[in-house]
Amino acid sequence: MPLLLRLVRASVLFGTILVSYLIQWGLCWLLRHQERRLDGRWREADPVWLEQRWAPLHERNARRLYHGMVELRGVYIKLGQVLSLTGGFLPRAYTRELEKLQDQVPPRSFTEIAGAFRESLGRSPAECFARIDEQPLAAASLGQVHVAHLKGTDQKVAVKVLYPGIRDIIKVDMRVIGWALSIYNLFLPFNGAERILHNLTDLLRRETDYLHEADCMVRMAGNFTSEPDILFPSPVRELTSRDVLTMTFMDGFKITRTDEMRRLGLDPHVVATRLVQSFYKQLFLDLFFHADPHPGNFLVQAGDDGTPRIVVLDFGAVSEARPELIDGAFEILQSLMTHDNEALLRGIDKMGFVAKDGNRALLEQTISVYFQRLLKIEDRTPAALMRADRDQLQKLADPEMERAELRELMKSTEYPEGWFYIERASVMMFWLVAQIDPTVDALPIGMAHVMPQVMMRQFERAAAAAPAEPAPADDRVGVEVPIAAASA
Repeated sequence: MPLLLRLVRASVLFGTILVSYLIQWGLCWLLRHQERRLDGRWREADPVWLEQRWAPLHERNARRLYHGMVELRGVYIKLGQVLSLTGGFLPRAYTRELEKLQDQVPPRSFTEIAGAFRESLGRSPAECFARIDEQPLAAASLGQVHVAHLKGTDQKVAVKVLYPGIRDIIKVDMRVIGWALSIYNLFLPFNGAERILHNLTDLLRRETDYLHEADCMVRMAGNFTSEPDILFPSPVRELTSRDVLTMTFMDGFKITRTDEMRRLGLDPHVVATRLVQSFYKQLFLDLFFHADPHPGNFLVQAGDDGTPRIVVLDFGAVSEARPELIDGAFEILQSLMTHDNEALLRGIDKMGFVAKDGNRALLEQTISVYFQRLLKIEDRTPAALMRADRDQLQKLADPEMERAELRELMKSTEYPEGWFYIERASVMMFWLVAQIDPTVDALPIGMAHVMPQVMMRQFERAAAAAPAEPAPADDRVGVEVPIAAASA
């Protein structure tokens, strides 16, 4: 799609949604104004009446946005995925629609891909490989993957090529998205647009730099050298550039194929458990984690000993975690296991969710109410929570909270730097585990796997920070201390 046409279509999409809301807002204002004329004062809008007026419009615009993003592809698919995971400020109709977005697009021609390959490496695919499949193995919004064989060794490799011109498309799309979010932000009770734009920009920067991805691949593989059942591809450095990533080909089947696991005698429960343990290790021990754990990024193999092996793919969204975020998150998870409300509040504070000038008392009160109601849910496994509609979970919040308090609460909440990737990865891993084995309770399994090392790290850190105590001095000048007393 030409850039100008893409710009026009995106502008029309967001403009149409905006105008529909302005018209609806005007109609609601007129109705309220008419009521005021009848009795001389403003009436508080009835929540049921508001829901009846706005819900159908939210549904229509959510479907409109979904279909528009599917048509525009590229950056808009990424934006939709970000909003589906972090857009808690949006009406539920939007997140429900955007959750269906998949990063799968029709592939581009091999001629176009071969041209991009030559432009990046200075050699054609035919010069680099003994043979290469012109039909792609997979195609996504930013690039596609082809299977090839190296010259000389005939080793099977996967070649990921960034689409030509994709960075220009990203620049145009980000301008439109920035405009749309800034307009939308005028109607929000908190400053969310800047955060979304920053997160999306950072995500796209990472996912369009294949040299960075190759480095992340090597680093993460190094963190798992002592765990032979977690496997990683290796980059072929001489055939890797910013726009081309060549790596060893990894066999296996999609991790959600539980039927194939059982056919091979593999236990889905073991696979789900090891997936949880590997994620908790990345997050809490390595502070370096895979931030895009969707089903397509994990394969399963049957090991020689009959046990499952998990293959990890796609390291474009790998991220580092700040220690204070991880320490706070660990304390929050501990509080869920021990039912410790004070530990929960300490963890949230430690992570940086409390705004400096916010209403701390209101925030703590709201969190406490939510926490106590959450603990009353007996089955908190991923599968049970996945069956519950998000609207049901939202009802855990304080129903007595007035809209003015809600606005103040939003202003009292910060979104700490780096939390986007942790939240994104945790939510995606949560759903993935539930698909593999609904009986797996990720929290106790993951915490048991990392708790000894995390507790030791915290102890060592506290010991290093504590001031050294001076040795007691003997004030008796010239008095010789007996050896037995000195060693006592």
